[in-house]
Amino acid sequence: MKITAVTPYAVGEDRNFFFVVIETDEGTHGIGEGGITWQEPAMGAAVHSLAPLLVGEDPFRTEHLWQVMFRSGFFPANRLGASAISAIDIALWDIKAKALGVPLYQLLGGRVRDRVVCYPHVKATETIDLPDAARQAAEEGWKFIRLELPVAPGKGVLEPSAAVRGCVEDFAAVREAVGDDIEITVDVHTRLDPPEAIRLCRELEPYRPYFVEDPLRMENFDSFRKLARHVHVPLAAGEQYATKWEFRQQIEEELIDYARIDVCIVGGITEALKVAGWCETHYIKLAPHNPLGPVSTAACLHLDLATSYFGVQELPRLPGNVLSDLFPVQVPYEAGHLLPPTQPGLGVEIDLDALSKYPAIDGGSCPRLRRADGSFTNW
Repeated sequence: MKITAVTPYAVGEDRNFFFVVIETDEGTHGIGEGGITWQEPAMGAAVHSLAPLLVGEDPFRTEHLWQVMFRSGFFPANRLGASAISAIDIALWDIKAKALGVPLYQLLGGRVRDRVVCYPHVKATETIDLPDAARQAAEEGWKFIRLELPVAPGKGVLEPSAAVRGCVEDFAAVREAVGDDIEITVDVHTRLDPPEAIRLCRELEPYRPYFVEDPLRMENFDSFRKLARHVHVPLAAGEQYATKWEFRQQIEEELIDYARIDVCIVGGITEALKVAGWCETHYIKLAPHNPLGPVSTAACLHLDLATSYFGVQELPRLPGNVLSDLFPVQVPYEAGHLLPPTQPGLGVEIDLDALSKYPAIDGGSCPRLRRADGSFTNW
């Protein structure tokens, strides 16, 4: 079997998504997804630059092709390059499993669990407040829910002190609403500096968060040393990390308790498996990042099914509820859990004839937040 074509696609629904389809001379194709949202043109350009390295190659040589893609430009591929590699790598694993006639998890060591517990993004709306939204999620079968650091409604303003107070109040109200049997995570989204992050984590301790996610910006990994010394809640990070090298310090120094591996950024299945095994040696559980589309969900599911040291899976978009015409076959879901696919490969299929229904959203960009004084801060 040889690779004959590598094609990127940017599509839009409520947001843009980025996919790669790899074709072979035997008719088997594979699908991958890249994770740097709002940078679809850059990922597409990266895929086009990598395609000549792949055409004519054996798609089964996933490790070899990963090394070629990552290192062949002399300068190592980071962030955007790793996201393009991720999409290609996932597609290669999809091809390999389809060619062998097995679900992908069978090639990753086989199933270690029968289902994968997930969490949704729980938010208040105009018609339902946050505690009621959390209760509703629990009634639907979710065993975990995810909250986030609040932003001043309609103003695009995030003031750290007010956000910390609001987050603690929200968390306390939700804990009272759902009781102790539902696990609650909170996503800070890299919006705080160490003093505010420490205060938030310490004030959340009585309410037993499952983890506090991305309490700090990710550029300076050393900052987690200071944070970890001062707090007693589980910490999660990693969704922005590209390759095993960026996970190194936090794993080796045991600065996090949950690794938020994004299979569509870290370097695909090939690299995610390496990070997962490394995490297990330090008793760090996986909680894969998944704000993306059906291919990301499927790739995360297969990793989760084959990984012993697993915590919970992010799932804000239910299979079948996003890009349903483009992906008429998606992975199975039931009452807060993803279930093992039975068909070969990832368990998703793409209908390229439906692409015209999902044109990419022009001019889309990352939302922006500011402080009260007008200065820029992380969304």
